[in-house]
Amino acid sequence: MGACISKDSHLIQNPDVMGSPPHKSDNAIVLGAVIVPPLIPRDVEDLRRNAGNGNVHIFSYDELRSATRNFRPDQILGEGGFGRVYRGVIDENVRPGFVSTQVAVKELNQEGFQGDREWLAEVNYLGQLSHPNLVKLIGYCCEDKHRLLVYEYMANGSLEKQLFRWICLTMPWSTRMKIALGAAKGLAFLHGAERSIIYRDFKTSNVLLDEDYNAKLSDFGLAKEGPMGDQTHVSTRVMGTYGYAAPEYIMTGHLTARSDVYGFGVVLLELLIGRRALDKSRPSREHNLVEWARPLLIHDKKLLKILDPRMEGQYLTKTAQKVANLAYQCLSQNPRGRPNMSQVVEILEAFQDQTCEEVLFQSGGSCVTLYEVCEVTVNDSFEGKKVLSKSDSNKEAKKLGRKRSKSTNGSNPPGFDETLKQSTENRMKKPDSYVDVYNKV
Repeated sequence: MGACISKDSHLIQNPDVMGSPPHKSDNAIVLGAVIVPPLIPRDVEDLRRNAGNGNVHIFSYDELRSATRNFRPDQILGEGGFGRVYRGVIDENVRPGFVSTQVAVKELNQEGFQGDREWLAEVNYLGQLSHPNLVKLIGYCCEDKHRLLVYEYMANGSLEKQLFRWICLTMPWSTRMKIALGAAKGLAFLHGAERSIIYRDFKTSNVLLDEDYNAKLSDFGLAKEGPMGDQTHVSTRVMGTYGYAAPEYIMTGHLTARSDVYGFGVVLLELLIGRRALDKSRPSREHNLVEWARPLLIHDKKLLKILDPRMEGQYLTKTAQKVANLAYQCLSQNPRGRPNMSQVVEILEAFQDQTCEEVLFQSGGSCVTLYEVCEVTVNDSFEGKKVLSKSDSNKEAKKLGRKRSKSTNGSNPPGFDETLKQSTENRMKKPDSYVDVYNKV
C-alpha cells in the first residue's frame, strides 16, 4: 500500500524524465465520481479549512502516535515509496468513545516518491467511495507537516505476499479465482462511476486480502478521472509500474479504462502461473511474464505445462483453459480487443459456484486429487456454454464409479473423509506471523 517504485520494480514516467520522482504538486484533485461532497478540497490547506471530508475521521498526530505505540519498529507492517505502514489499534485510550479497531497507519515520508498530491488523492477517492472491494479509509491526519492515512487492517496482507513471499503457503485454485473476481469487481465499480475512475496502478501488491481472502483495492495515489463526453481517452504523464502498465499507455500517454484491464490481465496471469510479472532471476526469454507466457495461453497442451504446479489437480482443464483465454484477451495489444471489467466480472462469476462433486463428475475422477478436491469451487459455464446437465452428471458419475470400483469397490479409501477434513484445515491455516505485508513490489 505505497508507491509505484521499489527494489523490485521501477516507476514509469514520461521518457524524458524517466527515473526521477514525481513532482510534488498542489494541483487540484477533483472527484467527479459517485458521491460528491459539497466541496472537494483542492489542496491540503483547502482540506484543513473544510474538514470533514466524507465519513472519515480526522486524527491528531498524538492520537496516531498512541495508536501505534509511539511508532515502534515492531509495529511496522511494511515500507514503500510513500513511507512506512504501522499496525495500530484505535480504542478508548486513543479517542474516548471509539470502538476498539485494528488499523493500518500509513505515514508519508517527506523525502519519498509521493507527496501531498498523491496523499490528497487517497483522501478524496477513498473518502468518498464505498464498495466491498475497496479498502476502507477510516481517517487521516494532516497536522503541520505530518501526512498520515488510517485504513482498515487487512489480516492476510497483500496478494503479492501470499503468492510470492509466503512460500510455505499454497494458495488453492478456488481462492485465486475468488481473489480475481473480487479485484475485478473493485475495478468494475470504479469504471462504472458517473465519471469513470481509472486506477492506473493495478498490481498484486495493491490488492489486499482480509481474513476471508476477500480482495480489496488499495493505494489510490495514482488514480485519475477517466474521459468524459466525446473524449476517448485522458492524456496524462505516464506513471505506473513496469510489467503492469498497458503498452499503448506507455507509448502515447493515452489513458483509458482498458489500461486497467491490461493490468488486471497481468495479475490474472500471475495467479495462473505463480510467477512475478518481471523476474530477472529466470532465463532471459522468461524475464517478462506477459511476453513469455501470453502466446502459450491459447495452446492447450503448452498451457497445462506452465500453470502453477502447486495447483495441480485442483481445477478442471477446460476451466483453466477458459480463464487463460480471458487473460489472453485482457492482455491484447489492441485496447479494443480487451473486454471491459463488467464483462470480466460476468465471466469470472461463472467459475465460482461449482461443487466438489461436480468437479469430480466432470473430470471423470482424473483431474482432482483426493486431498485437494474440496478446495475447488469452479464452474464450467462460460460465454453461453452450459454446464453438465443432471443426466450428463449422472453419466459422468457412473464412469467415475466404474473407475473407482476397480480398486476400492466404489467406497472411499479408509479414513478418507477425516483426512480430507484435516487437509483442508491445514491448508487454510494462516501463517504464524504477519510481517511486512504492506511492503510494495
